[in-house]
Amino acid sequence: MNHSPIKQLLEMVPQEQEVLLRGWVKTFRARRFIALNDGSTINNVQVVVDFEQYDEEFLKKIHTGAAIEVRGVLMPSQGSGQTMEVVATALHVYGEADPGSFPIQPKKHSLEFLREKAHLRLRTNTFSAVFRIRHAVSYAIHKYFHEHGFFYLHTPIITGSDAEGAGEMFRVTTLSPTQPPLNDEGKVDFKEDFFGKETNLTVSGQLEAEVGAMALGKVYTFGPTFRAENSNTTRHLAEFWMIEPEMAFYDIWDNMTMAEDFIKFIVQFVMDNFSDDLEFLHQRIEEEEKNMKAELRRPMPLIDTLKFVLENKFERITYTEAVELLRNSKPYKNGKFEFPVEWGRDLQAEHERWLVEKHFKCPVIVTGYPKDIKAFYMRMNEDGKTVAAMDILFPGIGEVIGGSQREERMDYLLKRMEEMEISEEELWWYLELRKFGSAPHAGFGLGLERLVLFVTGMSNIRDVTLFPRTPKSAAF
Repeated sequence: MNHSPIKQLLEMVPQEQEVLLRGWVKTFRARRFIALNDGSTINNVQVVVDFEQYDEEFLKKIHTGAAIEVRGVLMPSQGSGQTMEVVATALHVYGEADPGSFPIQPKKHSLEFLREKAHLRLRTNTFSAVFRIRHAVSYAIHKYFHEHGFFYLHTPIITGSDAEGAGEMFRVTTLSPTQPPLNDEGKVDFKEDFFGKETNLTVSGQLEAEVGAMALGKVYTFGPTFRAENSNTTRHLAEFWMIEPEMAFYDIWDNMTMAEDFIKFIVQFVMDNFSDDLEFLHQRIEEEEKNMKAELRRPMPLIDTLKFVLENKFERITYTEAVELLRNSKPYKNGKFEFPVEWGRDLQAEHERWLVEKHFKCPVIVTGYPKDIKAFYMRMNEDGKTVAAMDILFPGIGEVIGGSQREERMDYLLKRMEEMEISEEELWWYLELRKFGSAPHAGFGLGLERLVLFVTGMSNIRDVTLFPRTPKSAAF
């Protein structure tokens, strides 16, 4: 007999069918009722055990966390709280879980405690829901791109260039950490290294994706990226996954339209297919915030927030308009903003959230940022001061997508690289894209963890990735 996933079983009509289940014990009450879960759904199935069939030593093996197999009959439930139950005819214990040392007991644990038990935290309802939703988001991303004619590229993880010009990169080397070879100037001789030059873990696959767009039309990357930024905030990781589409013959307006459609598709897919997990997380947040001060609560409940994204057309404004709105706002005039609002400075999360939550009351796309706070590859606007960049802002989180129309004109690109002291020699291949059949093109970057954070309503990005990599922490 094939074993039935609990998700599939709970969709069946109980008609005394014989079933085979495998999973982990959530609770075992009164030596009679096992709550069993196999990870396929947030919901458990109740297994009714006739304890007189088993000796006491065997039943002592069945504790929270134990892995078991159940053979039984699917019956309409005799109790309240569930529509069906499985009356066990045979039990087998695959693996015990010592109740004296198993840390994930059926009680409330803090997220901080569970981070220390990251190898076991997926056994909890909260984290099983989060990671099923992470799967759903990832699947929806691939589904959207496939259905819209994109091709998936695997861009390099090891790179010899810094796409963002940030310099916060992890070095990749086989040289001795204590006695590296030195050149005539007394500096490390990277010509002796594995690749014959200095290399790093990538911060972005965008530049390589542009290569794909200039041949295949519409492409996307979806892979790990790395940034050696010494930040311990709830929004930063040293290792994270990025989705980066690039589209030939798209301008900034096409880019904005596609990005809005893309992110709504993902949110709708999760709501349509993982409603049980979303409802659990929604209720969890409401319980957590019940006794909080109003100003510390989310701007709106989780499911309402997702509907807010789906049901509203994204407002489009320029960076200059955003600065004017912020400087005329009550929080600015009353000194409530922590960070200054000045043309030429980047917008902070508090500014972005005010625009979304207080002023427009819908998601916002900001375009036309000052060139000096954006990357070298963004297309220069006619005013000579701003570039065709865009950021999509969401409630509660601020920026969720950043992108631009890319600079396809060789002379403009060379000027920007000179201004930002970026080596032409290093990016010769990128420049040749502007030499051989250059075309307008655009794209954006979306951090997977940032999006999962938004969709799940979790408050710390370390809680939406399996084993978070942060400063001074590479455990597990």
